[in-house]
Amino acid sequence: MRSGSRKGENSFIKGAAWIAAGGFVAKVIGALYRIPLTNLIGGKGLGLYQLVYPVYCLLLTVSATGIPSSIAKLTAERIARGENDRAVLKTAMKLFVLIGLTGSLVMVLVAPWLAKMQGSEGVLSGYYALAPSVLLVSAISVFRGWFQGRNHMFPTALSEVTEQLVKVGVGLPLAYFFRDDVEKAVVYLLLAVSVSELVTLVIMAVLYRREKRGELGNEGGRVEMKSVLRLSIPVTLGSILLPLSGLLDSVLAPRLLSAYASDAVTLFGLFSGGAVTVVNLPVSVCYGIAAASVPRVAMVTEGRRRRVLSSLGLTLLVGGGSALGLYLFAEPAAKIIFRSLEGEELETLIGLIKAFSVSAMTLSAVQTLSACLTAQGKPQYAAISMALAMLVKTALYVFWLRDPTISVFGLAYATNIAYAVAFFLNLLYNLRVATPNRGPGNHSPAQL
Repeated sequence: MRSGSRKGENSFIKGAAWIAAGGFVAKVIGALYRIPLTNLIGGKGLGLYQLVYPVYCLLLTVSATGIPSSIAKLTAERIARGENDRAVLKTAMKLFVLIGLTGSLVMVLVAPWLAKMQGSEGVLSGYYALAPSVLLVSAISVFRGWFQGRNHMFPTALSEVTEQLVKVGVGLPLAYFFRDDVEKAVVYLLLAVSVSELVTLVIMAVLYRREKRGELGNEGGRVEMKSVLRLSIPVTLGSILLPLSGLLDSVLAPRLLSAYASDAVTLFGLFSGGAVTVVNLPVSVCYGIAAASVPRVAMVTEGRRRRVLSSLGLTLLVGGGSALGLYLFAEPAAKIIFRSLEGEELETLIGLIKAFSVSAMTLSAVQTLSACLTAQGKPQYAAISMALAMLVKTALYVFWLRDPTISVFGLAYATNIAYAVAFFLNLLYNLRVATPNRGPGNHSPAQL
């Protein structure tokens, strides 16, 4: 029993480390990407880029974000029963490719209206260039979830690094070529994202074909689409709230700031494209803990609370240290990553990173606790806590952004409070759900 338990813990840490390493490398590449990118397109270009990206993130969440954890849970449960898990991937792929295609079409259809509403009709082509990514990432996410359910985290790590490398390799040369036309440069940068997802999908398909050898013999029956939807819909609803809030921010925040600031789009870009980018680096590292927690928690019924708390403890250790580091080294981080910024813009970004640094810990903890709720079949609880948190955030920054003495910092303060609310609610939900259940047929930790 102890040997099996130790083996399970080692597998969990190894899996978390793979995804953490992949996420870290991907984010470092993305952060370094910002150095020449900011030099080429400046604060205005970053602002235009961030006007398009929240819409993409929203549609991507609907079609892809809820997939990995839900597919990982279903896959892990099949493996725990000694059944073939290939049916999970086949059913999920059919379902989410259709959903992803719908998302891409929606992005194309709403693009003219959104560009006009945002007051930047020059980014219309950017929406079109980015639209194929919604479909491509949907398929990639199904592969990621299936591999994660098997506790094979390397493919997810590889796919994240591939996305960034291709995006940089394609996007930077195009941005340099069109550097004299900021709007056109932004469009080609968004097109590079679609190219990176296409390359990543091909790689994941190749890895899947290699993985098919040596599978379990017990087929275990078909997987109904409704069983996939029953789990993935609440996960998606919870996940959609962040990009939906980001989309709302991209509309409200610049308008509120423009009441007293002539550089409202630039200020918004410094927060959403600057401070958020820096803070999300440690959050992406902690995502490895969240992803590895799903099969670890889903495959057992005894000892769930201990596993949830140990996952949370590891997350707080990494996230808390990262938050402190960001606060202490905000200035060198900003100067290295956003080298072209200077003067008031640079000072504002440094202040935003410091103000927002605590969210590196709270948001990391939120994603781990949400993953644990999904593993226990209760993703709707995570959705409820995030919904309440985003309501708090919007109410606070609508009030604070009206004050020119607070300005864009109100957005950082409001987001900090929102993530803290989501963290405490998710923790309470997990403690309530992860109660010992010693019914017959439960799996012991040794099975990991």
